Amino acid sequence: MITENFTLKLNELDIEIVQKNIKHVHLSVYPPDGKVKVSAPLSMAPDTLRVFVISKLAWIKKQQSKLRAQQREAPREYLDRESHYVWGKRYLLKIEEAEAPPRIELKHNKLVLSVRPGASRERKQAILEAWYRDNLRQAVPALIEKWQPRMGVCVNRFYVQSMKTKWGSCSVHSGSIRLNTELAKKPRACLEYIVVHEMTHLLEPTHNSRFIGLMDRFMPKWRFYRDELNRLPVRHEEWGY
Repeated sequence: MITENFTLKLNELDIEIVQKNIKHVHLSVYPPDGKVKVSAPLSMAPDTLRVFVISKLAWIKKQQSKLRAQQREAPREYLDRESHYVWGKRYLLKIEEAEAPPRIELKHNKLVLSVRPGASRERKQAILEAWYRDNLRQAVPALIEKWQPRMGVCVNRFYVQSMKTKWGSCSVHSGSIRLNTELAKKPRACLEYIVVHEMTHLLEPTHNSRFIGLMDRFMPKWRFYRDELNRLPVRHEEWGY
């Protein structure tokens, strides 16, 4: 694919511009510090790109402020009594070693991770992240089934994956939605909000007034759940672009 990259400077703001063979403009603001990137069609003139970014400056500043204000978890070491969250509830990690396949159990306020003796931090992390993905995969189908008849849409497929900049995304063309693995750590109501949000994009691809009206109709308390997600700490990452 042919691409052209350059940096657009607006006052103290540097915007990374990537022009490639696409049809629409995509604007992203990346954590943790609010780096701005625009993907645009090759045919889009620099002056047109500048006008587009200027028109979005208020939104960019708002997103940057939210990202910089959001709490981030300390790096996970996967040691005893470390805090981990499952569906919004805090658990204390307990490591048990055994010559057996890895296993995870929730016991009262403890998340018990059973691993083979000498398992590395990376191995413990991989086991726990796979467990979160499985939890999310099991929770999503019932929500899709619940909301499809209410909304009059059909989700052809859903995916669960690690996402650094979004809680979810939607492909209108394929009728599929993608969900951030981190949602397994948040309250179930927040997961339901994201599922409904992405399913609403099957009716309205953009975040325009029609989209807002649909969300108000389907889930009147959606702003509360959105604010809850923005308030809760998000995982520590070594962010790269």
